[in-house]
Amino acid sequence: MDDAVRLESLAKSYGSGDSAVTALRDIQVSLPKGSFTAVMGPSGSGKSTLLQCAAALDRPSSGRVLIDGTDIAGLSETQLTEFRRESTGFVFQAFNLLPSLTAEQNVALPVRLAGRKPDRRTVQQALAQVGLEKKAGSRPSQLSGGQQQRVAIARALVTRPAVLFADEPTGALDLTTGRELLEVLRKLVDSPADDGLTTVVMVTHDPNVASFADRVLFLADGSLVGELISPTSEAVAARMTELAVPTC
Repeated sequence: MDDAVRLESLAKSYGSGDSAVTALRDIQVSLPKGSFTAVMGPSGSGKSTLLQCAAALDRPSSGRVLIDGTDIAGLSETQLTEFRRESTGFVFQAFNLLPSLTAEQNVALPVRLAGRKPDRRTVQQALAQVGLEKKAGSRPSQLSGGQQQRVAIARALVTRPAVLFADEPTGALDLTTGRELLEVLRKLVDSPADDGLTTVVMVTHDPNVASFADRVLFLADGSLVGELISPTSEAVAARMTELAVPTC
């Protein structure tokens, strides 16, 4: 299995009857292992819903989601929770670090929540992957915004997930710090740890951010309407401009 994520005829609706809202329509896409994919689209296009379904945070109304070869439709809620904990990592725009814990303790938290004793070497390796091994004893208040987001990435990596999902990870950062964070994500894909390939799937609204990816998927009205391989910020911006222009 060479796909980290595969979406087959994926659809998602909210509500029922006349009030039903379709967020995703017949999405077919494969995301290879060791790839960096950005998801873009106008406001309300369904990109956040796509990310949540692909990350097993929300169940689709129909279709299939396979993560590292596992069809999540066959999992109970308990099994799904355990699967997410072990096989996916998620990074939000907000860092969501516990202020009373050190960076090392924040990174170890998912392992503790799973009822296991964290392996310190694994925690330190996760911090080293994002360049913060020397900040292990620092609390969030002692770290910059970019460093806090890198701790959040290390926390998502500590269980060695099949896929790292990121929802607007640079949204709360300034341009310079955001670029540094994207370089960290790029390095995770290009220089994987000894235990295997890292796959990143990221939602963004910024063409400059999307240009760090290998591939950009474009959504409009809940449908996949195109893609760019080896994107540049100019090409992404042009495509987004096209999507923003209403068709007659």
